[in-house]
Amino acid sequence: MIINTFSYLWSTTAIDAIAELTDNGYKTFEVPISSPHCWPDEISTSERSATKTRLADYGATIRSLNAGGYDVNLASPGANMRRKSIEHIKSVIDLAVAWDVPEVVISPGTRRPMISPSLERTYGWMYESLGDLLPLAKQAGTRLLMENTPYCFTPTIQDLAGIVSTVNDDMLKLVWDVANAAYIEDDPVAGLLSHHESIGLVHVSDTGLDVWGHDPIGTGVVDWDGLGGAVEATCGVSNVVLEIIREENTLQVFSQAMHDLRSKGWKLDG
Repeated sequence: MIINTFSYLWSTTAIDAIAELTDNGYKTFEVPISSPHCWPDEISTSERSATKTRLADYGATIRSLNAGGYDVNLASPGANMRRKSIEHIKSVIDLAVAWDVPEVVISPGTRRPMISPSLERTYGWMYESLGDLLPLAKQAGTRLLMENTPYCFTPTIQDLAGIVSTVNDDMLKLVWDVANAAYIEDDPVAGLLSHHESIGLVHVSDTGLDVWGHDPIGTGVVDWDGLGGAVEATCGVSNVVLEIIREENTLQVFSQAMHDLRSKGWKLDG
């Protein structure tokens, strides 16, 4: 299972978080792109090289970098803002190349909530951005994974699978975040089973319906028994990212999550 370092966002750099996590038996990671945790413009060439060396020393690998969706918008009405978003994601791709990271997680974009532009125009801007971004990803050999989030203009699995189908390029797949899906009542189990061919990674954490969370296993509405069976039948746990977010007692929370998943029949060592 892959471990997301989101819980360390404000306390330490990604590589120092990975150092602590590898000491506790974890080896594969997803890193969110956020300053000061991990921000491409703040990481020099020498620092990139030093980080790569430390990763090798720890026996650790980064499976994915999550470029985020708050600071960038591939579907912005402003062409220069779309260009800036592409430039940011390109900087994340460059960092992925430096660290031998095969995948970069992106957001499809957001739509102004009041007097929104039409979905037709919003999709058009996003596809225009992808037309510029995908060649950059291909040249780098880095796959892009588009994530479902409640605040984006394509929050459901049907929305995102439609984008993947339209683009029809193996360099673009999905991240299926089960807490994000459950929060908007888009069935996480049914979504994985129905669209697993479009899904590259699965983010797991729990959430309630009243408050959007990335919470410990079993504290919300996610069907963990059903999800475990769906994971085993489709992508396997090697493509699952634990994304519980807790700044306090993080290692204990992660350890408890592993215990809880095993108790629900998840084969984490498989």
